[in-house]
Amino acid sequence: MGKGYYISKHLATAAMVLAAIALVTIIALSVVYNREKSKNAAKFTNATTSPVPPTPKTSNEPWDKYRLPDTLSPEYYNVTLWPRLVKNVNGMYIFTGISGVMFTCVKKTDLILIHSNKLNLTLFKGHHAKLTGQSGVTAPAIKTTWFQTEKQYLVIQLEGKLKPGKSYWLYTEFTGELADDLEGFYRSEYMEDGEKKIIAITQMQATYARKAFPCFDEPGMKAVFHITLIHDLETTALSNKTENVIVDETAVTRTIFGPTKKMSTYLVAFVVSDFKYISAKDKKGVRIWARKKAIEDGQGDYALKITQPILEFFEKYYNTSYPLSKSDQIALPDFNSGAMENWGLVTYRETALLYDPRTSANGNKQRIATVVSHELAHMWFGNLVTVKWWNDLWLNEGFASYVEYLGADYAEPTWNTKDQTILYDLQRAFAVDSLTSSHPLSRKKEEVNTPSEISEMFSTISYSKGAAVLKMLSEFLTEPVFAKGLGVSLTAVDQTPGVKLPYSVHEIMNRWILQMGFPVITIDTRTGNVSQKHFLLDYEWFVPIKWMKKHQVQDQLWLLQKSALHKPMKVSKDEWVLANLHVSGYFRVNYDLGNWERLLSQLESDHQVIPVVNRAQILDDAFNLARASIINITLALRTTKYLLHEREYIPWEAALRNLNYFFQLFDRSEVYGAMQAYLKKQVKPLFEYFGIISSNWTTVASGHTDQFTQIIALSLACSTGVEGCRELTRSWFKKWMQNPHNNTIHPNLRSTVYCDAIAAGGTEEWNFGWQMFQKATVAAEAVKLRSALACTKVPWLLNRYLEYTMNPEKIRKQDATSTIGYIASNIIGQPLAWDFVRANWDYFFKLYGTGSFTFSRLISDVTYRFCTPFELSQLKRFQKDNAETGFGSGTQALQQAIEKTTAKIKWLAENKEPVLQWFLSESP
Repeated sequence: MGKGYYISKHLATAAMVLAAIALVTIIALSVVYNREKSKNAAKFTNATTSPVPPTPKTSNEPWDKYRLPDTLSPEYYNVTLWPRLVKNVNGMYIFTGISGVMFTCVKKTDLILIHSNKLNLTLFKGHHAKLTGQSGVTAPAIKTTWFQTEKQYLVIQLEGKLKPGKSYWLYTEFTGELADDLEGFYRSEYMEDGEKKIIAITQMQATYARKAFPCFDEPGMKAVFHITLIHDLETTALSNKTENVIVDETAVTRTIFGPTKKMSTYLVAFVVSDFKYISAKDKKGVRIWARKKAIEDGQGDYALKITQPILEFFEKYYNTSYPLSKSDQIALPDFNSGAMENWGLVTYRETALLYDPRTSANGNKQRIATVVSHELAHMWFGNLVTVKWWNDLWLNEGFASYVEYLGADYAEPTWNTKDQTILYDLQRAFAVDSLTSSHPLSRKKEEVNTPSEISEMFSTISYSKGAAVLKMLSEFLTEPVFAKGLGVSLTAVDQTPGVKLPYSVHEIMNRWILQMGFPVITIDTRTGNVSQKHFLLDYEWFVPIKWMKKHQVQDQLWLLQKSALHKPMKVSKDEWVLANLHVSGYFRVNYDLGNWERLLSQLESDHQVIPVVNRAQILDDAFNLARASIINITLALRTTKYLLHEREYIPWEAALRNLNYFFQLFDRSEVYGAMQAYLKKQVKPLFEYFGIISSNWTTVASGHTDQFTQIIALSLACSTGVEGCRELTRSWFKKWMQNPHNNTIHPNLRSTVYCDAIAAGGTEEWNFGWQMFQKATVAAEAVKLRSALACTKVPWLLNRYLEYTMNPEKIRKQDATSTIGYIASNIIGQPLAWDFVRANWDYFFKLYGTGSFTFSRLISDVTYRFCTPFELSQLKRFQKDNAETGFGSGTQALQQAIEKTTAKIKWLAENKEPVLQWFLSESP
């Protein structure tokens, strides 16, 4: 389709079918990589990118570069692997394999570079591979082979040249460790019926396929894969395609899988396990796989129920049939990511696929619906059509993050999940995109090279900002036109009758993709003047503004320059203006003080006149504008006064997130007491409301989002000391301790109850929680307990818990960094976690630093409370002391931590006293 995307020759004949993905693809191509990128290079170079350390000088040899040369193109692989699920004589778990790749020479060369990492390759006449020509072609002899370990290449130098247009076969045999490092081809361990079970599974994204077999491991290097797995008789093998099973005489099974579609190496997947499955009797071949006990307990039923309708939704949405003959989804005990969109064999953490109505909360159910929808969206966009390089990862993940809500809404139409994008994408993206260390959606190719840099692309910007910007596109085009655009060219979208755009979609979106950050739109209702300004830099966007005046929705306005007069926005003293109606755009809104006052009056007199999502917007915009010193902090605090009357989840969640930021800033100062007293007053009516409708907390609310609000009511009421709250939670937990086999606490409320009771208790409560965690057979329940154990106020228990994160027998490797984050969220645990991470930095960096998507979160979690000059000096010392070891995929997170801490120090100096006085004046 063009530079930035790669479509295999095998799929080229399906161009009309692939038009189903055209809109986002064409936007990306025309905006990011066509002439606009070069045209705007001078305007958007240094200003639009985050600081990048200077690249050290290297030789100009091809093997000293991270990108493969453009001389070879793979066509297909034949890969046979045999994982051993018992230790060998050396006490190791290993796998053996043979692999052949047929490739075509594109440009004359005497060099073959193929990725290979941590594989022990067999020697053939002193070389690590064999090379033969195809179709009568004679291959040049191999001169020498060696490994470039830093760039993870097997280097093969030839005596002569490969000929353009000719095909060759490269053959290798190898042994690898089936380690428990959550990368490549690895092992997972779990206990079932008192027996330790071992399974072999994969995670290839982003740069780990090379740990399973030698391959051209770049997303644009698509090929067909023929996979064969040899495994024990009592196990089952799965891969991307359907299988043919042959039982050998040597008491093993050989499972031969059909050829895949032409696809990227990062989407290859295979699993060897004794798992069971449930299936849907339909043409899609939907199966849900998990541990035997989980399947027998019905934990896969919900995922099976929603998979079929979500697939049907995306078939209609893309106007293309599901491209494969089967859809396997498997829940894994050890998995570093939340889920992975392997084509035809989607892998998940257990918490993202398994649901037990007896122990799983409403939030667990919603997470499964959105994650399954996200991964299935990739079966078309991301798998069928793929970005050529990781600098444009946002196209894959931003699109899937946007449409996951559409798929989930189709499967669960009463949940109203689409409105929650404001919480889980838009506001989350704002928090990161307001920093100087942010970056544009599309980064320069040269900024994304190493595995660590690639891992950093799996960020809030790629996922959440990408989703928010695409949602804005669908809003200003309207959803029907956006959907129509999936099957036509961008030019046709621009020319659709009824669509009136000031510029082409190409030109509009250019500003949002190539520039970092977002605008603050300021509306002066005294004059009607509307202006825009970036938080930090001198940018300009084409901004679509949907708005209302008092009770009336107005025509959409386009702000195309820094400032413009829009007379209808000039209002009388009894009218107010509300911009970004339904939060359709990726921008914040500020007003003149008079309009702010009228909006606050409206909230307090009749808040329901303002749409639910806009009530959340007003809260979040006000607090963040105040944090940027654009408006007064007391104005932001006043937006919370109306919460006495609020019963909806989305505004309460937006308020709580901003107030939690205040908790982190002030829970070690005199402001905290006054703030607690004020919040106790504000949440008390909500707590009493749910006490009434739940028959004194004996039931839960019937509405989907009402159940989320009920959790907020209990959590905030208990944390602020509302009378009767803590007595409830502790009595429930005590009752469970007295009868461990009968937990009557509702799953929705367990996280709050567990945390509150363990925080109030001592060793006895903690040990009970630990025992229940070890016995938990439902992953969602285990997460609730693992989080709650970090709530204790006993320092030695927290220190012991931190030590457990370095012992995979106690805390799985996939959960270590998040467990440390839970401990750091505890005011007592934060300094302990910070000291622990610093003391063991080499260990954590070696284990997670170069590729784990969760590693950056570790740094942000343990530094989240930092707001003093001393803590800033500690951060900078940490950065200096570990410069030699490095920070890997956490490099940007460390820079953001320094930036955030610096900003908080300045803000506190200016605002601490007025905040204290406001809370004192508003407290009972």
